[in-house]
Amino acid sequence: MSPSPHFRQQAELWWQLARRDIATRHKGSYLGPLWILLGPLLEFSVYLTVFGFIFRGSYQGGAESRLTYALGVFLSLTCYRLLADVLGTAPTLIVSQPNYVKKVVFPLHLLPLAHVASVTYRFLVSLALFLLAYVCVGPGLSVVQLLLPVVLAPLLLLALGCAWLLAALGVFLRDIAQVTGLVSLILLYSSAVFYPAAAVVEKSALAWSILRLNPLLHLVESVRAVMLWHTPPPAGALLYAWAAGLACCALGYWTFRKLRPAFADVV
Repeated sequence: MSPSPHFRQQAELWWQLARRDIATRHKGSYLGPLWILLGPLLEFSVYLTVFGFIFRGSYQGGAESRLTYALGVFLSLTCYRLLADVLGTAPTLIVSQPNYVKKVVFPLHLLPLAHVASVTYRFLVSLALFLLAYVCVGPGLSVVQLLLPVVLAPLLLLALGCAWLLAALGVFLRDIAQVTGLVSLILLYSSAVFYPAAAVVEKSALAWSILRLNPLLHLVESVRAVMLWHTPPPAGALLYAWAAGLACCALGYWTFRKLRPAFADVV
């Protein structure tokens, strides 16, 4: 059964919006799209120097090499940045496009969807660089790494839900962009990016009872388990992340649809 013409039209529009978002990110710079590749490469070099040689961190009590830890930090920050990028830009997605808001027939829900696609593209470039480095210096690939899409899907659902929710709320609450900046900073240090979650469990039961509510923490831990240690993620943590992702996506879309009719009165 072929898709309806309406669906094809919206899919083509979404693709055009996503491509425009990717193209305009580095518009006017000398290197242009090359920054999508050079940015992660430079970041990994910094992580390798700082976390691999200056500040000796570890996810396994010092059992892994410095290069492995640096790869883990790069991978963890890549996952975090996907959500942080959405949190930082979603509140202005609608208010920065007043021409689209005035068009009654324009499907505004595609703007957050296209932005998430653009952020995901940059995420995939960083992930490809990680895999290249891991194949060159790591122990090799494993069949367990095929679980990566199952682990990343909830992250994309979280990002999409936040994009719809914040894009809608940003129309009415212009200060929300300041709040999301603080939320991103809190997420950076509460999502087990630089440390293993087990370290929190050992030191403070109270802190763990709070941090465990953060679905990004479980996703970061699961991605590291699959990609670095070749072990399946804990089923309970993965199910929780899936439930949180689906709930966030549903809430974000519902909020966007409910507030959509009032956008033109405010923008």
